[in-house]
Amino acid sequence: KMFGALGKNGINVVAIAQGSSEYNLSVVIEKSHIAKALNSLHEAFFLSGTKALNIFLVGLGLIGSTLLKQMKKTAKFLEENRSLRIYVTAIADTKEMLFEDDILMNATEGKDLLKQSKSTEKMDMATFVEKMKGLDYAGSVFVDCTSSKEVVKHYPQILKSAISIVTPNKLANSGTMKEYKEVQKAAHNHGVKFLYETNVGAGLPVIGALKDLVNSGDDILKIEAILSGTLSFIFNHFKSGVRFVDIVKQAKEKGFTEPDPRDDLSGMDVARKILILARETGLSIELEDIEIEQILPKSCEKAKSVEDFFKALEDENAYFDSMLKNAESQGKVLRFIASLENGKAKISLQSVDNQHPFYSLSGSDNIISFTTERYKERPLVVKGPGAGAEVTAAGVFAEIIGINGNLG
Repeated sequence: KMFGALGKNGINVVAIAQGSSEYNLSVVIEKSHIAKALNSLHEAFFLSGTKALNIFLVGLGLIGSTLLKQMKKTAKFLEENRSLRIYVTAIADTKEMLFEDDILMNATEGKDLLKQSKSTEKMDMATFVEKMKGLDYAGSVFVDCTSSKEVVKHYPQILKSAISIVTPNKLANSGTMKEYKEVQKAAHNHGVKFLYETNVGAGLPVIGALKDLVNSGDDILKIEAILSGTLSFIFNHFKSGVRFVDIVKQAKEKGFTEPDPRDDLSGMDVARKILILARETGLSIELEDIEIEQILPKSCEKAKSVEDFFKALEDENAYFDSMLKNAESQGKVLRFIASLENGKAKISLQSVDNQHPFYSLSGSDNIISFTTERYKERPLVVKGPGAGAEVTAAGVFAEIIGINGNLG
């Protein structure tokens, strides 16, 4: 029990001595780990099974702020019913960072907390990581709710410091294969968790389901998926009598699209997601290996501004109307589908009939279909909300709580 508590918190034992009575056990550790070792052992032996997680949160946008609210709302329940104490020890946005004991108790809005506190410092990711490592708390979890490549650069160092990572940021897993392997290896070698279920389907259990299939020895024959809530909304509402430009405008007004809708319509976000799923199946592929069939005419792609883009989209109405009429004449609907089969990933706009599982999709839902050796006749389908701060934050929170079972 003693060595388990130390090992799971990344504390190396240099030497061991045991008395003849077996009642005395002495170990030598690095001086810098004294506080962490005492906390780990105190938790393991004297807190009646209660475990603690110390959260270091970077990113206070919609997802990060929503996560803080969810943690505060659920903290008492988790302590009373799950013997789990959650402490938010640090928060940061792009400009400021705050290290303080139990921020969660004071949290209303993360950004408000930064404004109100007199203890904030200028945000610097390298400094944040060093301060986090210096605290050396047992059960430390770094939560990245940004979309920043700069934050991702520090993942290997964080994992090597025996600090687990939970993140919806998909850049680590969709970067180069070398970067992907470095992060995965660091987590494995140092006995900590790198969890990223929300990379692909927000709160949907997509990566977990795929890992279970792979780890149980099933052969993945084909993956078909609609992985963008934005594009799902657009094509679910693109019907006779409705102009494509009006649907895209509506999606933008609802906050479904990026500031420039071309970032969604280019298919690049979907490409990153199917790349992550491909790598989870064991494939070694890069982002540029994915074939993306562009759906926008050149005039729309080359528009100099968002305003010009919408004007070009309006001018190209006949182009999109033609695609729609062609599909409807065959009793089909348009769906923007990512697929993985025979080691190749492809993204394209397809027409599907009422026998296809994606035909009846509605709203902004995502759907993922796994055809495997075991699920060959009837694919395993995961369907539900694939976007939104509430469901994404809930998915991140669930993974944070899940780490509890792996901390001793």
